[in-house]
Amino acid sequence: MYVATTETIPGKKVVRYLGLVRGNTIRARHVGHDIMAGLRNLVGGEISDYTKMLSESREQALDRMLEQAKALGANAVVGLRFSTSMVMSAAAEILAYGTAVVVE
Repeated sequence: MYVATTETIPGKKVVRYLGLVRGNTIRARHVGHDIMAGLRNLVGGEISDYTKMLSESREQALDRMLEQAKALGANAVVGLRFSTSMVMSAAAEILAYGTAVVVE
């Protein structure tokens, strides 16, 4: 499956547009991680627990979007974007979306 952030894929021709596809996940923080992140905030540096959580969330949202594209018969997704939003205190949504297409 080809995935591109651009509207086209160099060297490929889009022969059919199948529409919007998306995948999301909502993650909540762990209180223990918040305490450690607060301490890290005092001394500076990367908050590795949050980095790992957000990376895993993006991958899960991307996987769900690709499953939807595959179910539609697509062999590529163009215009990939990520979006985040706060759902409630200490919980955020990661959304991956794009256009499912068939390319030659």
